[in-house]
Amino acid sequence: MATIKGVVYYAPGDIRVEQVAMPENGADELLVKVDACAVCGTDLKSMIVGNPRIQAPRIMGHEFTGIIENVGASVEGFAVGERIVMATSVSCGECFYCKKGHNNLCAELAPMGFSYEGGMAEYIVIPARAIQNGHVIKVPASVKAEHAALAEPLSCAVNSCENCNIQEGDSVVVIGAGPMGILNACAAREMGAGKIIMAEINPARLSQCGPFADLLVNPAEQDLEQIVKDETDGIGADVVIVAAPAASPQEQALFLVRKQGTVCLFASLPVGKSMLNIDSRLVHYGEIKLVGSSDSTPAHVAKAVEMIAGGTLRADLLATHMLPLEGIFEAYELMKSGESLRVVLTP
Repeated sequence: MATIKGVVYYAPGDIRVEQVAMPENGADELLVKVDACAVCGTDLKSMIVGNPRIQAPRIMGHEFTGIIENVGASVEGFAVGERIVMATSVSCGECFYCKKGHNNLCAELAPMGFSYEGGMAEYIVIPARAIQNGHVIKVPASVKAEHAALAEPLSCAVNSCENCNIQEGDSVVVIGAGPMGILNACAAREMGAGKIIMAEINPARLSQCGPFADLLVNPAEQDLEQIVKDETDGIGADVVIVAAPAASPQEQALFLVRKQGTVCLFASLPVGKSMLNIDSRLVHYGEIKLVGSSDSTPAHVAKAVEMIAGGTLRADLLATHMLPLEGIFEAYELMKSGESLRVVLTP
């Protein structure tokens, strides 16, 4: 039996790089040779505390790209040699939300790396449901593999910025300067944001954000609320995106945004620690819009590919480390230390 190398999740703390069976695609599927898969914060959390959605044992990885190597006999619109990425939470295409175009909110989501085998392997089979429901997006041949792998996380930021309805010239505060905070800043700039303020209490992370923001603030050492007021003529930011998984910045966001502004809770809080203390009077009298953001649709991924291919995203600054599949544990350490932005595995 032919085998390939893959990163397999068994349980929290039990991640193995091992030989697995070479996958074969059916008539309604695609076989893709993976050449890059970025490591997500979700992958790190799964390693540490697990994830009940993962049907173990399962090949991990959802931020992948690769070249089509075999096209199933009944698949149309794809050819051998084309590079693809995915909207990797595969939707059913039939539920209320899918029919409204909100595939990311599908009642029957089946994510790659959770329900289907993921992209931390030498090959992956793209399931029929993903192809049928438009989850497979082509990438121009000019885009580097390690940059294409950023399309999925960038698409999540595109979704959040669309939910915030960012307009030309808007002032945007992004709290949390990890990779997803930076990608939110990039998406906000693409949509016309005039001033971007990034806030982060980790000095090492903050120091990496210079190319992506107009002003960097460390709230542990500086008065973020006063700085935002000073930078917005005392009005407050048009949009505040919280990409930090902590209650305090989510609660503070209401004091940073202007009346009729928008606060987006991009990062989720841990189960059992998700309750917030929010001053409802600020929301009521200020007519503040409080929105969430989860995952992305195929349209968001297509927009992300457009940004990467067009050079408006500094992908070269975001894909900071390239490692082989065996480097998954080094990737986790780089992520925990804050030294990396996105680590990309290259099978």
